Amino acid sequence: MRLTSPLPAAVRVYEVSPRDGLQNESAVVSTEHKAELIARLVASGLRDIEVTSFVRARWIPQLSDAAELVAMLPAHDDVNYWGLVPNPVGLERALEARMRGVGTVLSASETHNKKNLNRTVRESLAGLEELIPVAKDEGMRVRSYISTVFGCPYEGDVAPEATLALAERLLVAGCDEIVLGDTVGMANPVQVQAMVQLLLDHGVRLDQLAVHFHDTRGTALANALAALQCGITTFDASVGGLGGCPYAPGAAGNLASEDLVHMFEAMGVRTGVDLDRLAEAGHFAERVLGRELSGRFHQFHAGSARRAQTRTA
Repeated sequence: MRLTSPLPAAVRVYEVSPRDGLQNESAVVSTEHKAELIARLVASGLRDIEVTSFVRARWIPQLSDAAELVAMLPAHDDVNYWGLVPNPVGLERALEARMRGVGTVLSASETHNKKNLNRTVRESLAGLEELIPVAKDEGMRVRSYISTVFGCPYEGDVAPEATLALAERLLVAGCDEIVLGDTVGMANPVQVQAMVQLLLDHGVRLDQLAVHFHDTRGTALANALAALQCGITTFDASVGGLGGCPYAPGAAGNLASEDLVHMFEAMGVRTGVDLDRLAEAGHFAERVLGRELSGRFHQFHAGSARRAQTRTA
């Protein structure tokens, strides 16, 4: 396995809680609370935030306010707001909202793709090969998620070659970044490094790759470290560990942003994120949702705050 030495000096944390986190909640969070969460995430130093998805309201009612939310977000020259687009109608809505970056999605496994998108993988890929050039012609940046890269809840193991074939086609279509999605947290570090190596061996560049891990089996941080050791520098994460997948049974929350930032900063890998402010954003999300969040650093930080309040009472 070819590992980089030394480790990358800095990484990019791509925050997905406003979209991938909130879409899995039973409650519908108000647009105002979403905007406040995003403002707090920006204040923590995060510069890439996936804020919503331009989907039909009946598919994901939690994100039915996409246009209204984007209109409320303050412009920052150094902050990139992203939105997921499932089809040309979604892309048109994103263009109307003046989004500068969009994400696309398809699965490496046939069954999950049908459950998630109601299309075959071939149909989804053909659609994206038409959609991505349009987005690029409009000056947008495009990141393309490949879901179930490391395993499917319906089919089990997924051949790495399936991901390779999709990644090559998506890059030819013009996407800027391939996101390797561990949709239900089935990956292990050896598997992650083997997948990255396969892509590198076939000409995909490190700067064209990102990783998206779920913590279903408690391996998300280990998998992030394995990816870092390969030279990956873009990591998806979600404050407090918010998230899951409504079309993937057993999918637990995403890799918690606080856990990722804490580990990397402790290792001397810069994230550009203020951990205390990020933790406060997680506490805000917890108050809005009215339930405890699962992130380990989030829980540690909350416990420390409670102990401090007890000592001063």
